[in-house]
Amino acid sequence: MSAGTGWTNAFPLRPAAQAVEAICVAWGFYAKVYRANFNRGTSEPKLTKQLCCYVDRVVAPSLGLLGTWAAENVIGYLDPLTGEMIEERRTDILYGWNNDATRERLQLVFEFKRLRATKGDRNHYLGDKGLQRFVTGIYSYGQASALMVGVLLDTESAVLSPLKAEFADPVRAKRLALVQAASGTPLHQPPNFVQANFDTKHFRPSPLGPAHGSIQVSHMFLEFAYA
Repeated sequence: MSAGTGWTNAFPLRPAAQAVEAICVAWGFYAKVYRANFNRGTSEPKLTKQLCCYVDRVVAPSLGLLGTWAAENVIGYLDPLTGEMIEERRTDILYGWNNDATRERLQLVFEFKRLRATKGDRNHYLGDKGLQRFVTGIYSYGQASALMVGVLLDTESAVLSPLKAEFADPVRAKRLALVQAASGTPLHQPPNFVQANFDTKHFRPSPLGPAHGSIQVSHMFLEFAYA
């Protein structure tokens, strides 16, 4: 991906915005009532697999999305000499499509994390198995945008205020390679997607990141509608 093309030229591209809409529509359907296999106690992998299947079969066709959906998609590095898998990860949900105008293959990764108003959950959301994977890991290789999706198990106000405060911590900011917004804050507003609450931008040199050297992650938060 070259600078000035793809994501960096005119964002969000329509398929990316529709993909986020599709996830939200699917969530709205499944989370509106208690379901035995889709509820606050359901594990992240089960939630995301069900969402992805429903999006792929029902929601995406209604929106005219022609790209490919994958849950638990395997990504990794192979040793070219031995064939050994050096690093392996599984993305929660991935939507991939081609940008015919720029002849690029684009991918949008959704990483889900269950979130209560606890320090442990915030560390998990921001740590090596969460947001950090978009900074130093192999998630969204070469891509300029991604989404962290927080599944709220406490109220939004209880979860988001301390979570946002974490980004102001100098140690956390350095670990996440944060790029400050023009306002001088670590949170970028407005976010790339209307459904997100805020964005964060992170230094990510090529080839992990795109040629312009950073990835912008949108943070979206979903709730169960039942009491």
